[in-house]
Amino acid sequence: MARDYYGTLGVRQDATSEEIKRAYRKLARELHPDVNPDEAAQARFREVTAAYEVLSDPQKRKIVDLGGDPLGTPAGGGGGRDPFGGAGFGLGDIMDAFFGAAGGGGGARGPRSRVQPGSDALLRIQMTLEECATGVSREIAVETAILCDLCRGSGCAKGSSPITCDTCGGRGEVQSVQRSFLGQVVTARACPTCRGLGEVIPEPCSQCAGEGRVRARRTITAKIPPGVADGMRVRLSGQGEVGPGGGPAGDLYVEVEELQHATFERAGADLHCTLRVPMTTAALGAVLPLDTLDGPVELELEPGTQPETELVMSGRGLPRLRSTGRVDGRGDLHVHIEVEVPTRLDARQTELLRELAVLRGEEEHTLASANGRAGGLFSRLRSRHTR
Repeated sequence: MARDYYGTLGVRQDATSEEIKRAYRKLARELHPDVNPDEAAQARFREVTAAYEVLSDPQKRKIVDLGGDPLGTPAGGGGGRDPFGGAGFGLGDIMDAFFGAAGGGGGARGPRSRVQPGSDALLRIQMTLEECATGVSREIAVETAILCDLCRGSGCAKGSSPITCDTCGGRGEVQSVQRSFLGQVVTARACPTCRGLGEVIPEPCSQCAGEGRVRARRTITAKIPPGVADGMRVRLSGQGEVGPGGGPAGDLYVEVEELQHATFERAGADLHCTLRVPMTTAALGAVLPLDTLDGPVELELEPGTQPETELVMSGRGLPRLRSTGRVDGRGDLHVHIEVEVPTRLDARQTELLRELAVLRGEEEHTLASANGRAGGLFSRLRSRHTR
């Protein structure tokens, strides 16, 4: 059976060329050997790349839409049967009729371009919460394919140039005819000599071996905007892999790995922290110093502050980063109050607390009702039976 190129890229048969390109780039970012070294992922990457090369070529895509396979698999399946009916009428003849080739010799579908777009690349960087709040401009080292500076992408040694392939005559493909008692099947496949390019390089560049690109380590500046969060990606256009034949470079995606902070926990653009205060401070109230991302501030604690009280400091959180890359305001800082009850008291402290309990009438205790009203459990039961 012919290969399902649309299914390989996960697009519909009526997908536009831009949708096909986006689907390929998405899969390439996940499966590229620089990102995913797994052997199964590399095999899948080769399938995805082959599908993109076919569907991005309008002429080869028409072959697929007619039920054929431009990479050489016969259409229609089983047993060498001619899928287009009988006597001497094969796939090559159908394509000649569509593309206007004269004679029965194969058709002018054209070779594959040597210049291909490059793949995207992915790099992860670690950032502190403070860096996520302010944004950073960081120098990072990346290793990608870059343009060969010796041949400038041509792949040819100095003073030489590509020549027409003798095997396919510049068409980029070769045809074969299989005869059976039902007729003949004409199939086309990429030329094994020029790999479908229609030309060969007799004198390859000594630096890139005819690829037009070489791998190199370079340093670039990545500008990360304020408000980024863990897992977010910043796209650096044109900083990815240079394509074969010196083709346009893909993009470089910088993924943020946010480090855990010792004090603050993040929830979107808001920050949360816990402030532990003594029982006496919660009862009397105080103005306490508090370190924030903007520096030290004063936090006013009202007298009689209860445990689990939450105080909100507006605008003391992180910048809100919109999908457009712009910052729209800041989040809030949520301070959760935790009251510490002393566990060890000396004799004098115990005496003072007992005196305070007497002064406040707190020697006896009752269980609070479920609806918050005063009175113990047994008093409520008595009142229920004496009505």
